[in-house]
Amino acid sequence: SGKMRNAVLAIVVIVNLGMLGVFKYTGFILNTLNDMCGLNIPVPNIVLPIGISFFTFQALSYVIDVYRGNVGVQKNYFKVLLYISFFPQLIAGPIVKYRDIELEINDRTVTAQESAFGLQRFIFGLSKKVLIANTMGLTADRIFGAGNDSLNILSAWIGAFAYMLQIYYDFSGYSDMAIGLGRMFGFHFKENFLHPYGAVSIQDFWRKWHVSLSGWFKEYLYIPLGGNRKGRLRTCLNKIIVFFCTGLWHGANWTFVVWGLFHGAFLLLEDFIPVLRKLPKVLSHIYVIVVVMVGFVLFRADTIAQGGYFISQMFTGFSMDGAAVSLAVQQLTPWFITMLIAGIIFMAPIQKFTDRLTVFLEEDTEAAEGAEQQPEAPLRKAAARLIISIICVLLLIWCMVRLSSGTYNPFIYFRF
Repeated sequence: SGKMRNAVLAIVVIVNLGMLGVFKYTGFILNTLNDMCGLNIPVPNIVLPIGISFFTFQALSYVIDVYRGNVGVQKNYFKVLLYISFFPQLIAGPIVKYRDIELEINDRTVTAQESAFGLQRFIFGLSKKVLIANTMGLTADRIFGAGNDSLNILSAWIGAFAYMLQIYYDFSGYSDMAIGLGRMFGFHFKENFLHPYGAVSIQDFWRKWHVSLSGWFKEYLYIPLGGNRKGRLRTCLNKIIVFFCTGLWHGANWTFVVWGLFHGAFLLLEDFIPVLRKLPKVLSHIYVIVVVMVGFVLFRADTIAQGGYFISQMFTGFSMDGAAVSLAVQQLTPWFITMLIAGIIFMAPIQKFTDRLTVFLEEDTEAAEGAEQQPEAPLRKAAARLIISIICVLLLIWCMVRLSSGTYNPFIYFRF
């Protein structure tokens, strides 16, 4: 009956969110109560399961889609288990909806060509992580970990930009690795990043950044709340709720909540001041990069106070104290500058080229239209694939050397 189905859905949602709340937010809630009310409630030291936010949302999407009739009930427990616990994307995404891989769970094909493409994608993701993200991360950690006396406008901007590149290449690199591994097993996961730093508005940024999460919140929270169908005031409230939850999803700290609300505020500004979405292209890119960078300072900071001071130094820290200048100059090593340039090049300007190259390489040569009119196409394709394969081997060797010579390899999203 309808009432029984509603009750079962409610129980499942409460149980899943309840477990997420216990493991991830118990300490946060108790610490907040202690600070606000002057209480002294003991805070238990609960170990957070890796990737709990990701597999909880995957489980919820399956249950809700079954309830809505969007997918059929999977009666094989091990296939449901495969969907929720598929190891390549289990611990840091992307969040995969059951309906996107339902057919491949039941029947998938693994070919040498698909495995080769998957391996190449994995190596590119690993290279993003090991070569660019780790280099940027070391610099960001040094600057964010330095005392306030060591910050000025130079070191603050270097640290903020380094972290903005780190979090993008760290997370998109992991997503590439997960997509590549999935492909090697016959699964085709949707893209999780669509060159977000090339966005022209904050609304556009969220269409391209962590696509699986923003899509999840839109489908399972924003639209059920009423979306934009119940008037402007209700639409604004719905967006604030979604971005509050988006921030909270990332971690049990008020810095994440403020980061989410910060982005929500700019989305509302763009709704009420349409000129922000109609700036000249160069200005729109600068606007998005600055807003996103400032937001990520709050995301990275340990406390809101630290984030606020860091941001103030980005715009008013004109003191050229010896310690602050020294901290900035020490980061500008040849390796850092090289990876900084690589990070800037690959974060947006060549997106059309890379997209076209991907289509070109993965297109089935035998089935390609116009193959008879262009007999040189298969030769060009074979040459391109050979070059890409050589580059992948070199990148893999380079990554192995870097991994063997260093110990700094944290994935940012493992803790979410």
